[in-house]
Amino acid sequence: MALLPCAPMRISDFDYALPDALIAQYPAARRSDSRLLEVSAGITDWRFTDLVALLRAGDLLVFNDTRVIPARLHGRKDTGGRVEILIERVTSDRKALALVRASKAPKRGSRILFDDQVEATVEHRNGDMFTLRFSRAVMPFLQRCGEVPLPPYLNRPTESADAERYQTVYAKDPGAVAAPTAGLHFDLEMLEATLAAGVEHAWVTLHVGAGTFQPLRHENIAENRLHSERVQVDEPCCDAVNRTRAAGGRIIAVGTTSVRALECATADGALAPFSGDTDLFILPGYRFRTVDAMITNFHLPQSSLLMLVAAFVGTNRILHAYNHAVREKYRFFSYGDAMFLTPENSE
Repeated sequence: MALLPCAPMRISDFDYALPDALIAQYPAARRSDSRLLEVSAGITDWRFTDLVALLRAGDLLVFNDTRVIPARLHGRKDTGGRVEILIERVTSDRKALALVRASKAPKRGSRILFDDQVEATVEHRNGDMFTLRFSRAVMPFLQRCGEVPLPPYLNRPTESADAERYQTVYAKDPGAVAAPTAGLHFDLEMLEATLAAGVEHAWVTLHVGAGTFQPLRHENIAENRLHSERVQVDEPCCDAVNRTRAAGGRIIAVGTTSVRALECATADGALAPFSGDTDLFILPGYRFRTVDAMITNFHLPQSSLLMLVAAFVGTNRILHAYNHAVREKYRFFSYGDAMFLTPENSE
């Protein structure tokens, strides 16, 4: 679901120049060693460990506790051609939705063969997504033979360290194929420091899907749709948000996934427990109902996530901040640096 303003917008309105050298290929030595760019009334450069100075006692940090699964598989067609699979969602014990990359798209009924004497049969195709039926249980097979699905802009093979570093320290609920990357900056010491500062924690679950790697294809933004993703916002989270709001604290979402989860659960005007799918596409002109501030990484040019943060602080302000980050040689994308965003008119 795209929530559009009255004036039409183009993907090219959300572009910026980024040297390849600023795309972080590896994480910082320690999770909290990254930099933090504050965008509020102005722009200020910080270290991520300075985050506590930007928080207030009584604020609430909302984290996405999804856990990345080893969702990338390499196999071959029964005719011999190589196939790469990125699992989007495990739908039952032996079935999954997946993106399939091959020299020629497999047809219905064709088989894909893997190591460990496992095979998958193509049952159906819907757009980019294929329904695959595996000969064994999917999740145990992924744990044995899958690999962490690093984003395509990381121009390197997956390494053993990625299994730990491309995962938040609080990851709990398996199901994502990409990490909620704003949370990667938090180590246990940073979590404890925020609690010691009087900041509460709450949790949502949004299982980031394979669609997050897919570019928007239509220049006219209104013609684009996002893949749906699974969301869980439970009653304890809603209670924490309402308690914080009543006491005058701020709701600070850690990552755009937490933003989308909270705003999806506020679709009817008041935050309420929610369990289901969302394809919420937040664009400039959207009125945020629950989130007061946001911690996020830097996002790809012309991406839906860049449009979301533009909706939060203004398109011109966010592009100005990104250009500042480029000049100051911040590190970009999943393993890069972070931002702390508040709307210009916030107190």
